[in-house]
Amino acid sequence: MIARRTFLAGAALALATPAEAEMQEGLSAAAARDWEFLADTVMGGVSQGGARRVSEAGREVLHLSGDVSTENRGGFLQMRTELPGGLPEGARGLVLRVRGNGERYFVHLRTRATVLPWQFWQAAFDTGPDWAEVRLSWETFAPRGGLVLGALRPTAIRSVGLAAYGRDHRADLWLSDIGWV
Repeated sequence: MIARRTFLAGAALALATPAEAEMQEGLSAAAARDWEFLADTVMGGVSQGGARRVSEAGREVLHLSGDVSTENRGGFLQMRTELPGGLPEGARGLVLRVRGNGERYFVHLRTRATVLPWQFWQAAFDTGPDWAEVRLSWETFAPRGGLVLGALRPTAIRSVGLAAYGRDHRADLWLSDIGWV
């Protein structure tokens, strides 16, 4: 079970209503182990990288790094965790605390309706060298990969992935917290 706490939002991409969010209490060693690394090599791509747990200032954080290549119909690196029970019905979006190398990254959500590996809901976010809070309402997510029908429902979400995606670039993405509002 992941410990939860109320997190008061700072100045970031704000959702329309309250600034409180349910956040994971950092990424405990156990919670951080629940994340897996995926790359386009599963479909013949040549991107190279990895995801690892790092202890920083007494906290576990996740680091996704590597080189994304669109050669051979590839183009992604991802760290992902399963959410077998979905998110609460009233959740209005995701909240992340991230930093990176100034590149644009993506959140990929898979639901019970996204049955093929290339189907997902996607929202972009930008990074900088300092830790920053990113808020993504469900309305910012767009279906990708065809055949994604209906609206995005929080209770149907099966996994959350953070991805370096879609173009040749160096990935350097850090995640310290993730939750919902």
